[in-house]
Amino acid sequence: MKSLTTPKIWLFATGQFGWSLLSGLISNWLVYFYQPDEAAVSQGQTLFIPQGLVVFGIFTVIGGITAFGRLFDAVTDPWIASLSDRCTSKQGRRIPFLKWASLPLALSTLLVFWSPVNQTSMVNACFLFVMVMAYYLSITAYCTPYNALIPELGHDQKERLNISTVISFTFIAGTAVAYLAPVIWGGLIPAFGRVGAIRVTFAVMAVIAFICMQVPVWTIREKEYVTAVPSQDTAFSSLAATFKNGEFCKFVASDILYWIAITMFQTGLPFFVTSLLKLPETMTTIYFVGMTALSLVFYVPINKLTPKFGKKKLILMAFAVFALSYLYTAFLGRYTVIPAKVQGYLLMVTASLPMAVFGILPQAVVADIAQSDAKRTGSNREGMFYAARTFAFKLGQSLSMLLFTAVSTIGGGTGTGYRMAAFGAALFCLLGGIVFIFYNERKINESIN
Repeated sequence: MKSLTTPKIWLFATGQFGWSLLSGLISNWLVYFYQPDEAAVSQGQTLFIPQGLVVFGIFTVIGGITAFGRLFDAVTDPWIASLSDRCTSKQGRRIPFLKWASLPLALSTLLVFWSPVNQTSMVNACFLFVMVMAYYLSITAYCTPYNALIPELGHDQKERLNISTVISFTFIAGTAVAYLAPVIWGGLIPAFGRVGAIRVTFAVMAVIAFICMQVPVWTIREKEYVTAVPSQDTAFSSLAATFKNGEFCKFVASDILYWIAITMFQTGLPFFVTSLLKLPETMTTIYFVGMTALSLVFYVPINKLTPKFGKKKLILMAFAVFALSYLYTAFLGRYTVIPAKVQGYLLMVTASLPMAVFGILPQAVVADIAQSDAKRTGSNREGMFYAARTFAFKLGQSLSMLLFTAVSTIGGGTGTGYRMAAFGAALFCLLGGIVFIFYNERKINESIN
C-alpha cells in the first residue's frame, strides 16, 4: 500500500478546513445570533425566538435546541460509523460519504441562520430545530468517515502524527476563519443591515467550505492507500466491542470533560469580550486569530517532542494550562489597573499552547488505540472508534450548551453568569486531567509495536 505524500496529506486536510469552518459558524455564533446580549441588540440584532421562555424551568429555548441537536448527532454517530465500516463501494469505505454529505452540510449550516419570520416567533424556533437536526446529521455523515481515514491512511505512529498535525492546522484555520465573521459582516452592515450582513457572510463561507470538503473526494484514491476489509459487525455489537477497550474508555471519559470545558469557553468568548471586557465584538476575532497564530508556533515543537515525552505527558500539561486560563477568564474586567485589551491579550497568549496540544494529540491517541485494538481482535473498526469518541465528546458538548445557556442568564446584564461559566470550564478541565492520569499509554504502545 502507498503512503500519503506531504502534498496528499494537505489535500486530505483541506476537507477538515471545510467542515471545521462550518462547525465554527455553529459553535461560535449560533447562541450569539439567537440569544444576543444587549450590545448586539443595540446594534440592530433581531430577536427571532422567544428569549424569556424557559424549558423545564431551567433551559432556554436555544439551549434546549442545541443540546438536543448534539445528542441527536451523538446517537447517529454509531449508525453512520457502522454504515461506513461495512461499506463495499468501489471508491472505498469512506470517500463516498464525504462526497454526498458535503452539500447537505453546507446548506443546513446556512439555513440554521435563515429564520423564515423576521420577528420573534415560535415558527422560527421550530424551523431552527429542524435545521439544527439536519446540520448534525450531515456533519456526522462527513466527519465520522473522514476521521476514520486517519488510522487507515497513516500506516505507523509517525505517519499518523504527521496527518494529525496537518489536519489540526486546517481545523484551527477553519475555526479561525469562522471567527473572522464579525469583521466581514461589519463591513456589509451599511448595505444589508446587521442580520442580512451576517447571512451574506455565512453564505460565502458555506460555499468556500463546500468546495474544500470536496477536495479529498477528487484527489485521494482511498483503495490505493487502504487495505482494510469491510467489517461484518452490526452497529450495536461494534459499538459495544469498542467500549470494552479499557484504555479507550479512560480516554473518552477525560475527553467528555475536556469538551464540556472548551465548548463553554468557545461559546462564551464573544460574551467575555463584549460583556466582561466591554470591548467591540470584532475584538473576538482578533483574540481568536491571535490564539490560532500563536498555537501554530507550537506545532513543530509538539511534533518533535511527542516521540520523546509521549502524548500523555503533553496532554496532561495542556489540561493544567487550560484550567488556569479558564480560571483567569472568570476575572476578566475586574483588574481595572490593566487595560481591558491587555487582559484579552493575556488570555490569548496563555490559551495558545494547550490549544495546539489538543488540536494534534487526541486524534493521534484514538488512532493508536484503534490500531492496537485491530491487532488484538483482528476487526477493523476504525470508524466506530472515532464515532464512539465523537458520541462521547458531543455528549459533553450537549451538557455544556445546556449549562452555558442556563448559567449565562444569571445576574442579568451584570456578567455574573459569564464568570460562573468560566469557573465551570476551569473545573471541568481540571477533572479531565485527573481522569486522563489513569490512561495507560505504555500498554497501547507495546501492543502496537
